Amino acid sequence: MTITEFREIVFSNYRQAGRKFPWRGVKISPGDVSPGDLSPWGVMVSEFMLQQTQTERVIPYWEEWMRLWPRPRDLAKASLEEALRAWSGLGYNRRCCYLKNSAAIIAEEHKDRVPDTPGALRLLPGIGPYIAGAIACFAYNHPSVFIETNIRSTIIHCFFPDRNDVKDSEIFPILEKSLYKKDPRTWYYALMDYGASLKKLTENPSRRSAHYIRQSPFIGSFRQARGKVIRTLVSMGPSKAEEIEMACELSREKLYRVLERLEKESLVAEEKGIYRIKN
Repeated sequence: MTITEFREIVFSNYRQAGRKFPWRGVKISPGDVSPGDLSPWGVMVSEFMLQQTQTERVIPYWEEWMRLWPRPRDLAKASLEEALRAWSGLGYNRRCCYLKNSAAIIAEEHKDRVPDTPGALRLLPGIGPYIAGAIACFAYNHPSVFIETNIRSTIIHCFFPDRNDVKDSEIFPILEKSLYKKDPRTWYYALMDYGASLKKLTENPSRRSAHYIRQSPFIGSFRQARGKVIRTLVSMGPSKAEEIEMACELSREKLYRVLERLEKESLVAEEKGIYRIKN
């Protein structure tokens, strides 16, 4: 398959079945977006929320979050407890903490403007190569090269139809070569949406990636226990370990392991036996 053929397949699917989300604010055609159509902060919030979370679940959270804190400085002024309350149900609460810390840095050091390059974004808490590239691309149309599961699915399906254990190091050169530099934002939307559509038609191609890891069951996991403790402290306020134990229905041993981890991550603080969400 040539790069020209590949682009036509991906863009054709996007024109017919491209998805619309509130943080995109785009029409289904290359070049239709002007910089003023998008909120870089809204893009950043969406990327933090979308990590390991289904897109449709994110929509109401994103809309409420942007209503409460439409600018980084608004979130920076809020308490962590308020932020976690609005985040409750999305899981991976560290993302919320990282986003709030990033908002404070943006407000103080960047005059409330989200940085516009991957390098500058990587200096913010919780931002790795993918999120940095995605924010720069979707917010500012920066020609980043990055990869996530739907992009991976698209490349594997089109260029490695009979291969297993495909490495990202094999995928990145194709992404670099095929990048539509006139409008990278729309190109990546199209790549992602093509990968998403493949899951409805065939076995998920990303499972043939060398980096594919099947997620462990959530019920009974340490991750579930963390979420229970955070939600309990958000709803009950400062509490003793015994009160948290009863509300969460966790064993004492597991509870203290969770609390210890949350303290190390600066999500929870303890004073004289009372645990609370850290300010």
